Amino acid sequence: MNFTINYQTIIEILILWFLIYHILLFFANTRAIQALRGVVVLLVAFFIFQRLHLEVLDWIFGKLFTISILAFLIVFHPEIRQGLARLGQRHLLGPGLKEEELDEVLNEISQAAESLCRDKIGALIAIDKSDTLSPYAKSGVPIGAATTADLIQTIFTPKSLLHDGGVIIQYGRVIAAGCLFPLTQKQDLNRIFGTRHRAALGLSEETDAIILVISEERQDISLVYKSRLYRDMSREELLYKIKDLIT
Repeated sequence: MNFTINYQTIIEILILWFLIYHILLFFANTRAIQALRGVVVLLVAFFIFQRLHLEVLDWIFGKLFTISILAFLIVFHPEIRQGLARLGQRHLLGPGLKEEELDEVLNEISQAAESLCRDKIGALIAIDKSDTLSPYAKSGVPIGAATTADLIQTIFTPKSLLHDGGVIIQYGRVIAAGCLFPLTQKQDLNRIFGTRHRAALGLSEETDAIILVISEERQDISLVYKSRLYRDMSREELLYKIKDLIT
């Protein structure tokens, strides 16, 4: 049995693990991730048995791997479609804000959140990070204005035509309001959370946006990031958490 490892084998292994790592990132925070890990185990086993020339195990795992790939594509086609839609949308922070500009924008956002919470006015605010929110902005009304507490409060005033949707902040500017976000499909979400929280979680499952939810019923501020919900945050906690996530 030949166990000689040459440079070609090392390169193949490195490429394989690189691909596996990025595929796992591709499906991170989706229900497909557990099934995908099983497929990866089969793939690694198939690769090892092939290298060791174990023909029976090679044949069995080759068939299992093929069947599992087909099943994965059929069962998890919604997650695959969402992941593919995200490809090509990723961007750096573009014309990145200077630290003092970022602090000013975050202060305006936190001030607006605090005022809306105090006045028992609900709100939904999404701040983009690496994954662009432009597709979601198209569902709302273009704004293209500097981010100020007064503007955000005006948008979410109950009599405003835009108060029911979400506000999107990109490159430090309010680019759209009245936007529609996808609702989470989680069934175990506490009943105290309404449509805004479900929309925030849904958007966080598809992007790396930082989403703020102001609850008019409970008068509290929540932050959602990558399917994690941080509840009942003060203005100071909100500022610290957003800056920690965005930088």
